[in-house]
Amino acid sequence: MRKSRFTEAQIIGMIKEQEAGMPTAEVCRKHGLSQGTFYKYKSKYGGMEVSDVAKLKAMEDENARLKRLLADTMLDNAVLKDLLGKN
Repeated sequence: MRKSRFTEAQIIGMIKEQEAGMPTAEVCRKHGLSQGTFYKYKSKYGGMEVSDVAKLKAMEDENARLKRLLADTMLDNAVLKDLLGKN
């Protein structure tokens, strides 16, 4: 996945600017991003603080690790079933 040009703190700052009353088009022009990207960021980070984003990132990393572990376990299970089925 491509890394964003903006840090999570910068994204939250942009959202807070818009929530403070600055028009969305102005925020987008000031920071050089499209309105679609802004609304995508807002849907993901809206209502969060910087500390919440750190927790979200940690949870996403943990989730990815657990998914890899599950996939490995399922693969091992399938291999063992195949070996037992051949005997």
